[in-house]
Amino acid sequence: MNAKFEQAQVRQFGDAQDLLPKRPLGQAMLRGALGTCPNCANGRIFSKFLAVEANCAACGEDFSHQRADDLPIYLNIFLTGHVVVGSMMLFLDSEFLPMWGLTVLTASIAVAVSILLMRPLKGAVVGAQWALRMHGFGGHDD
Repeated sequence: MNAKFEQAQVRQFGDAQDLLPKRPLGQAMLRGALGTCPNCANGRIFSKFLAVEANCAACGEDFSHQRADDLPIYLNIFLTGHVVVGSMMLFLDSEFLPMWGLTVLTASIAVAVSILLMRPLKGAVVGAQWALRMHGFGGHDD
């Protein structure tokens, strides 16, 4: 009976999340990718290379409950794979490099691109979680 009452209230009055101010997703992801707080853009989001701060030093936003987990890694593999395969196809057509040189070059590109992309991707995922009020960013625990 209680669940039916709650469903009727949601249909009549809307979800409580609808009453909260909207958080711009693109802006939050960009701020996170730049390593700044998705809320205020003044504080930093990372304490180390990939370790997320517990709180924003500027506005006090709590990041301790963020759950970026494996999504940044999957996105990194996807993007790095496209860059490496594209560069390998480009270098295969040129025929300037022997096979061992091509292998060393594409492996170096893969390592460099994956390291360069990891931090911005993780920041963007944390920013998206904040904007979508996921994993405690909306004031409730998921």
